[in-house]
Amino acid sequence: MQSQILRPGYLTAHQTAQVLGVKLGAVRQLVYRGRLQRAGGTPRQPWYAVADVQALLAERAAADAA
Repeated sequence: MQSQILRPGYLTAHQTAQVLGVKLGAVRQLVYRGRLQRAGGTPRQPWYAVADVQALLAERAAADAA
């Protein structure tokens, strides 16, 4: 299998799950529900923009604080 080089400013699905503190399936659900958008990669190995993940984290923190 061919390895992909991840561009700066992007996270793999596994890294995204780790940052958000959720399981990989929850990341898939966020994409399915339109809360997170894929920014590249392949269908089997998507990338997510760090800015999008940080925005989602901030949104979740604000909801928890309210």
